[in-house]
Order: sequence, then C-alpha cells, then structure tokens
Amino acid sequence: MQVDVRLLPGGGSYTAEVGGERVGRLDLSRRDGAIAYTHTEVDPRFEGRGVGGALVRVALDDARSEGAKVVPLCSFVSAWIRKHPEYADLVKDT
Repeated sequence: MQVDVRLLPGGGSYTAEVGGERVGRLDLSRRDGAIAYTHTEVDPRFEGRGVGGALVRVALDDARSEGAKVVPLCSFVSAWIRKHPEYADLVKDT
C-alpha cells in the first residue's frame, strides 16, 4: 500500500493519502525553536497498516533535515520514537 504524506500549506499538519483519499493526519506546532507533535489521527479503516508510522517518519525526517528538535506530545509519536531509536536524538531535552 502506497501512503503519500505531505506537509499542508501553512505548516500546521501533515496529511496522509492512499489512492487520493485522505486517511490520516499529524498535527504540529512550533514552540521555543522546536517542533511539537500534538495529535495523530488515522481513519479506522487504515489503522495498523502503516499510515501513522508513515506520517511520523516523514515529519521526523523533515525535522532532521531542517536541524530542528522535536517534542513528542502525542502519545503515538512518542511510542513510535521509542520503537525507532534511530530518531531519539531528535527529541528535545526538557
């Protein structure tokens, strides 16, 4: 299944699409020089199929590219980072 993820204009969320249908989103805000991920939502029909992971991976890869630290306020994002320790260096020390 191909999941297409992109940052929406305005930069407040990423959206995930499958076959042109929006099936998920990841909301964010910028705080104190870091990116806070506040909420992840996936259409129940697509849960457990990698949509949430695709959203988080793209968002974190973008944060890495811009040299930003992240604050995983969303429990899904936090759990995803724990399962993928190669992204732990992005988490802002609090």
